[in-house]
Amino acid sequence: MSQVSERLIIFSRYPEPGKTKTRLIPLLGDEGAAQLQRQMTEQTLITAKTLKASNSLSVEVHFAGGDQQLMRDWLGSDVIYQQQGQGDLGRRMASAFQASFNAGMTRVVIIGTDCPDLKTQLIEQAFQALNQHDLVLGPAEDGGYYLIGLRRLINQLFIGISWGTSQVRQKTVEIAQKLNLAIAYLPVLNDIDRPEDLAGRSF
Repeated sequence: MSQVSERLIIFSRYPEPGKTKTRLIPLLGDEGAAQLQRQMTEQTLITAKTLKASNSLSVEVHFAGGDQQLMRDWLGSDVIYQQQGQGDLGRRMASAFQASFNAGMTRVVIIGTDCPDLKTQLIEQAFQALNQHDLVLGPAEDGGYYLIGLRRLINQLFIGISWGTSQVRQKTVEIAQKLNLAIAYLPVLNDIDRPEDLAGRSF
């Protein structure tokens, strides 16, 4: 059996009402926002498992809120769960990348659960891009990114960025260009963060 060298990490949050998808609470209420978070995470995990079935791939869910038992009760015991580290989003992503590279991975991709249009083919494309590129980004319409992939930890990409703003991707690209990194881009997709993002969608 060949050694697994690729890892897909899903950043998620336990769907506790009032603490998740807070920007959607004015529209959906505490329970509705948590339910949407629940559905989007489940959908993302189905996508990840479909990908794993046809590729030699490790899948981990890195979660905030809740605990290991709550996550297993919710999403099953056939996935590896890790509590997200401390600090802002950048620091938590850098820690996740570092742990994966320390474990011998050669290509690592992190995704969130806010992008229902992210399908298996795009994630496969991201891993393939890492054969020739240092960094792969999936640009989100709001100026952030829905996917980031690396083949080694590049700490600078996660420092000095105002997470949750429309400048995240631009700032990340500027840092990458200063470091002369080879960057690959996936298609622009829409994240579900704000009430207007839900227009015309059903879950």
